[in-house]
Amino acid sequence: MESISVFEIIKVGIGPSSSHTMGPWNAASAFIRIIKRERSIEEVKEVFLEFFGSLAKTGIGHGTDIAGMLGLNGEDFKIIDTTKIDEKIEKIKKDQIINLGGEKEIPFVYGHHLVLNMKKSLDFHPNGMIFRAVFEDGTELVQDFYSVGGGFIASQEKNSIQKQCVRTLYPCHKSSDIVKYCEKLGFSRISDLILINEESWRPQEETRQEALYIWNQIKECIYKGVNKEGILPGGLNVSRRAAGLNRKLLGDKIYKNKDEWFKLVVDAEENFTNINKWIACFALAVNEENASFGRIITAPTNGASGVIPAVLMYSQAFTAFKSEEDIVRFLLVAGEIGTLFKKNATISAAMGGCQAEIGVSSAMAAAGLTEILGGSVGQVLMAAEIAMEHHLGLTCDPIKGLVQIPCIERNTMGAMKAITAANIALESDPAKAKVTLDEVIQTMWETAQSMSDRFKETSEGGLAIAVNVPEC
Repeated sequence: MESISVFEIIKVGIGPSSSHTMGPWNAASAFIRIIKRERSIEEVKEVFLEFFGSLAKTGIGHGTDIAGMLGLNGEDFKIIDTTKIDEKIEKIKKDQIINLGGEKEIPFVYGHHLVLNMKKSLDFHPNGMIFRAVFEDGTELVQDFYSVGGGFIASQEKNSIQKQCVRTLYPCHKSSDIVKYCEKLGFSRISDLILINEESWRPQEETRQEALYIWNQIKECIYKGVNKEGILPGGLNVSRRAAGLNRKLLGDKIYKNKDEWFKLVVDAEENFTNINKWIACFALAVNEENASFGRIITAPTNGASGVIPAVLMYSQAFTAFKSEEDIVRFLLVAGEIGTLFKKNATISAAMGGCQAEIGVSSAMAAAGLTEILGGSVGQVLMAAEIAMEHHLGLTCDPIKGLVQIPCIERNTMGAMKAITAANIALESDPAKAKVTLDEVIQTMWETAQSMSDRFKETSEGGLAIAVNVPEC
């Protein structure tokens, strides 16, 4: 089993969905690379893209079609000006031309070259897509891709086409491995072990800098979210709430930038109700940005991108553990817990329902918080177990396929459960726990396999159907 870096689980992304937006975007970019490797962009006459299963059924709401077009157009979601996305898509549709890989303009008719096939699913994974390039000499290049959660993509031939297989010095594929190596090395903190393993990808100082970069991106995203009013795109007419809540909590206080705003938050009245509202505000801010094609932190997915930022911001604003070292340790441990779920279960709602997204992010956040609050190795893993245990069976039934209802509010719930799980674990003896993290991950996977497909990001069951059925 290959190792996964924590920064493949917690990384810069773009809304509204890691599996339905980032995954197809990454797949389109990967297809461009395959064309360049096998032939050349100049030889391409036409390119076709067909989405299947969940990607097709909720594709419009998730911007799957937009992601596919922009990826083929040579755009990078990590650096694209998100305010220009609508303009770029309108130009492609109006001109009926795509600039393949940013190098060659070819005909591209929406509905002909790009199709959402809602009647068929590919066998390998619910989030399937097929790319086809037709060359000037009449030959073709066809490649299937599958968006397997968190922006990761795979093909039937290769489990992952994004990276080379890496094996860490102390491979941790289960929580029992973490316990074993921490005991062997005499580590009382899981983050010490993870920091060593991350050397398989980069030096320790670069790992620390990447974690602090992620933290700065989190602050930037939350700051944008608490300063934007209005209605979210998509047609549900959902109002942004983070800005109003932020304004109510700060009263008439004035700030000019995110650092001044953060200081006001830190200095705010610290009673239980206010702190609870701030946590909700942080999570709402991120997921409102996500719902409007904003740049966010995927952790481990976009639909669950508000949980870890909310809990980490809570720790920095309202606890004594707010050093840069605490930020690094939080993110290392949170990311490592996410890798366990990806390896042994799923982080894709199309495969496992919302337990695979909000549930996993809550477990990640609970572990990270417990780590910096002084929890033992056992308590950190216990916190993750508690958080997931109380998300088991959570379905994914977004209204109109948009990452808005119930997704945005669910992030506030996931954050609060994470904090509660951490507090319970810190006051508990892990030796007396009846369920291990490995066991709850296995249970989550069994639950996912037993769950009806109607509740796996298809908009065919639950809330997605209920709100569209008139009362008799």
